[in-house]
Amino acid sequence: MRVRNKIRPEIGDTQCGFVEGKGTTSAVYILRMIIERALERQKDIYLCFIDYTKAFDRVKHWEMIKQLKQLLVDGKDLRIIKKIYWQQTAAVRIENETSPFQIIMRGVRQGCVLSPDLFNLYSETILRNLDEYPGIRIGGRMINNLRYADDTVLIAENKEDLQKLIDIAATESKRMGLKLNSKKTEIMVISRRPNLNADLFVDGTKLKQRDSFKYLGTIITQDGKNHTEIQARIAQAKTNFQKMKPLLTNNKITITTRKQALQCYIEPILMYGCEAWF
Repeated sequence: MRVRNKIRPEIGDTQCGFVEGKGTTSAVYILRMIIERALERQKDIYLCFIDYTKAFDRVKHWEMIKQLKQLLVDGKDLRIIKKIYWQQTAAVRIENETSPFQIIMRGVRQGCVLSPDLFNLYSETILRNLDEYPGIRIGGRMINNLRYADDTVLIAENKEDLQKLIDIAATESKRMGLKLNSKKTEIMVISRRPNLNADLFVDGTKLKQRDSFKYLGTIITQDGKNHTEIQARIAQAKTNFQKMKPLLTNNKITITTRKQALQCYIEPILMYGCEAWF
């Protein structure tokens, strides 16, 4: 808890992952509102959906400890974290053969209660250098990125600014040991003007431009509207309803149980992200 209390004030408010009171719907809502406000003001929005290659497995332990020291984490807590991470070894066993043991020098540990906060702190160092660059101004505030853990969206009003953000994110990520997957990192231009193209690159590789993208389970389209997402929600809910129809129409099962099944298995699928529909 002491370490967590040191870390959490350092996490930017554009991070919605592993943060108390926030979740995937928070990130979806923020992105939808940014899109709505920009289109109201006749502005285009250039988005880059970053995909990291095994982000949680590539965290450098020595960099992580360095960041904790900079936060003046208590020496006793720091020693405990070092014991958890440093000098851990692993080997691969296939049938009766075992490889030599290797020291693990990267990655946050799965199942550790501190891992989410440690990763957020680590990724914060990468994105912090974007603060001085332009993005989209909403409510008097400049926003150029939105995150849910390692799911990162870079946001700008034109392709030149977005390219700058991509370059900085790629450089800082590489410095910290993380790698942008250029094959899965994709861009989108949201505008009232159709068919706007943007040639953007990561390390010389041209990024694929999409007219729709599934972000945290919801469909974002280049026109900025929700029609495609709502239709997809209805279709998914119908499919699940048909699968559960024998249970939901079984008169031998109490109406209370059937209602609970409907609320548990159908409603969440239908209504996910509805807070952001406009």
